[in-house]
Amino acid sequence: MRKTIIAIALLLTASANAQNRLQQRIGSIVKQNPALSGAAVGISVKDLQGAVRAEYNAATRLTPASNTKLITTGAALHTLGADYRFKTSIGYTGTIEDGTLKGDLYIVGGGDPTVGWASGPDVPPAHFQNWQLILDKAGIRSIEGRIIGDSRLWEGYLEFGDWTYEDIGTYYGTGADALCFYENSIDLEVAAGAEINSPVQAVQAYPETPWMHFANHGITGPEGTGNSLYLYTTDLAPYAELRGTFALDRAPKTEHFANKFGALTCAWYFCNYLKNIGITVTDGAADIDRGGYIRTEEFVPREKVGEPEIIGAGQSERLSEIARQTNLDSDNFFAEAIFRTMGEEASGHAVYDSARVAEISALKKLGLNPGRVTIMDGSGLSRRNAISAGFFADFLVSMASSPSFDAFLNTLPTPGEGTLVTLLKGKPAATRFRLKSGSMEGVLCYSGYLLDSSGTPVATVSILVNGASASTSRLRKALEAVLSAISEEIPE
Repeated sequence: MRKTIIAIALLLTASANAQNRLQQRIGSIVKQNPALSGAAVGISVKDLQGAVRAEYNAATRLTPASNTKLITTGAALHTLGADYRFKTSIGYTGTIEDGTLKGDLYIVGGGDPTVGWASGPDVPPAHFQNWQLILDKAGIRSIEGRIIGDSRLWEGYLEFGDWTYEDIGTYYGTGADALCFYENSIDLEVAAGAEINSPVQAVQAYPETPWMHFANHGITGPEGTGNSLYLYTTDLAPYAELRGTFALDRAPKTEHFANKFGALTCAWYFCNYLKNIGITVTDGAADIDRGGYIRTEEFVPREKVGEPEIIGAGQSERLSEIARQTNLDSDNFFAEAIFRTMGEEASGHAVYDSARVAEISALKKLGLNPGRVTIMDGSGLSRRNAISAGFFADFLVSMASSPSFDAFLNTLPTPGEGTLVTLLKGKPAATRFRLKSGSMEGVLCYSGYLLDSSGTPVATVSILVNGASASTSRLRKALEAVLSAISEEIPE
């Protein structure tokens, strides 16, 4: 008995010493690394029972950037389930006579962010073949009418209101809607002009949007000045303006900007797809404006929209797979679609207020106090998001008890893949983490799990840095030192 007590005491002492060493090492890194000088730093390391292994300003709420996606995807998987699928319905108005639809065909969006996702000029969207099969089953071989993109399921604006004006013209700030296409983005091939102050060369590559008017006011900048091109656009009118500079010494590249007319783009491409396989469509593509009027490619609102008769529906991949892509590539578009879907499923409204209420409810179900955080959007693009490292650690502990935990854990990349492609490269600690990154100007964050040798999580980790003036590469090296210390002090 005495030997047992002594063994237990020695074990507890060793554990306490390891915890003290980790605490001391983290404190030394934060205080002594020049890249973190003057920055706000929050760190929390907890075991899977919620016991603190080490912390540094763990209760300080900071801007988490894309670490917000951890909570978005985790809450959605917990409440909607890993097998949840988005649905896009096909319907019509009018009549079907001898194989001809005398009326309009509707693509009724259900929030699927993957419509047209992996498509391109020579790769038709995977969804289109499924929709065509629905037409075949209904006996529709020609259409005397329009293809109408219907995104009415989701109310409100595409973007969250406090995203910066520049961000909402980019692919990462385009905003999701009930019917989207190619993540509501546009690819432009851009190149410097012949000399400084000459116009930037910009050619739209994919998708085509023939109703849009593009004005190119981009200017070629001096060598070494980088790339500050932004596309300023709105869903209020079919007009977009390229502004900013592109340095004379920069190589040509593909820039990704926002397309505010995803439903119309989807309808236009499906219309062309049907024509290419021999199904005639007489009146082209259209969408529905916020007032409920059908709007054609001439961008003139026509008659009030009818209520289509639904004849079939296609489904997305499982939510677990979409959430995996969201966290792997830090996909803002997918994250906002998932966030708004939680609101739609909980209340029948997909506005941001409803989405926040749904996420707060999910946090309560996980046994967490949502009063400890401020969450404004799903992707982390809002700088009003405020979450502490301690809360992230607690959230990750709670998710470990969720029925959807295995699916959630699988959404997190390991160093060497996705947004973690350069993290811990060549370091022994690389195999021990599953993490979500988050970055903005002056912000770098990593949160996730530390694994044992079998790949089982043994601790939760959250490292948040705000207000840093060092380069991203220098910040990353500083945080790699913290991650390495955690890996070394918590055994496999």
